[in-house]
Amino acid sequence: AVAAESSTGTWTTVWTDGLTSLDRYKGRCYGIEPVLGEENQYIAYVAYPLDLFEEGSVTNMFTSIVGNVFGFKALRALRLEDLRIPTAYVKTFQGPPHGIQVERDKLNKYGRPLLGCTIKPKLGLSAKNYGRAVYECLRGGLDFTKDDENVNSQPFMRWRDRF
Repeated sequence: AVAAESSTGTWTTVWTDGLTSLDRYKGRCYGIEPVLGEENQYIAYVAYPLDLFEEGSVTNMFTSIVGNVFGFKALRALRLEDLRIPTAYVKTFQGPPHGIQVERDKLNKYGRPLLGCTIKPKLGLSAKNYGRAVYECLRGGLDFTKDDENVNSQPFMRWRDRF
């Protein structure tokens, strides 16, 4: 059910199944092992056809594999333990437009790791208080901060006001 839910989006038959070659796009569970010493817990090995993923898109790949399925009501719990990406798919990633050296040059920081954090709470701060948190982080010695994935340009904290 996990393989189907995280690939074709359904673990049961629906009428639109007949409109596609569903088997070509379904994730496949190719092995199940019980977790030693744990009752009713299993390790499932799932493989996905590469055609399911947009070339070069880490976001699409992770959203497909770990997105919606973690809310799947048929499961009591689910955890991703390992992810192996085929070389053919890895080769589609172009990498960042520039490397770490450009970042180091912009920040004038060399000879040590760059240090950063995500501002918390991720939602609820006003733009002014968010800016204050960023300022304090940078003043305290961090090299950068980043927005949490839920932070966009909400009415209480517009991007321009934070910037």
